[in-house]
Amino acid sequence: MTQDLSNYRKSYEKNELLEENCPETPIELFRDWFLNADNSDMIEETNAMNISTIGLDGFPKSRIVLLKNYTWEGFIFYTNYESEKGKAIIKNNNVCLSFFWPALEQQIIIKGKANKIANNLSDGYFDSRPNGSKLGAWASNQSNVISSREEIEKSLENYEKKFKNSEIPRPIHWGGFIVKPISIEFWQGRPNRLHDRIRYTLKKDFSWKLERLAP
Repeated sequence: MTQDLSNYRKSYEKNELLEENCPETPIELFRDWFLNADNSDMIEETNAMNISTIGLDGFPKSRIVLLKNYTWEGFIFYTNYESEKGKAIIKNNNVCLSFFWPALEQQIIIKGKANKIANNLSDGYFDSRPNGSKLGAWASNQSNVISSREEIEKSLENYEKKFKNSEIPRPIHWGGFIVKPISIEFWQGRPNRLHDRIRYTLKKDFSWKLERLAP
């Protein structure tokens, strides 16, 4: 089967990204773009981001996770540390995050190093989750092969009984990672495929170098 997509074309004309409008730090620009996207009624789950890791098998793998916090230091998300993703990060913490908001014709690409956050921060976020999500973290051996849907539902049922009359603690194998960026690229679609690409690169003195890239 073949499918010719060569006629799929779109002209990008909604905005521009010029150096004179870029702040000194990429986190400021990320904040401005994120808030603008979050206020748009054309975008669902503004915080959905792609994370790419290098797997234990040597292959890159990308999947969508949810950004749960960002600070001057980096970008935080939560996962099962014993999942395929978690094991890959612990083995090789070089990762790439990316956001794509088609309605705004914008992308953000973040290269950085991921590290576990402090246990008390993971505890605090876990405590804020709905009970169903808490139980799910216990019930699922994420990324492991299972025999059927019934197996995971039975596991959930067992943990519902176990924690029926008690607080649900955070599993030790579940928690947050923070991705500390070394470069952040902002991509704004422009006409004729001459897109604006501005990249910030972290320097040794922890200031940021700003460069324009060819589209």
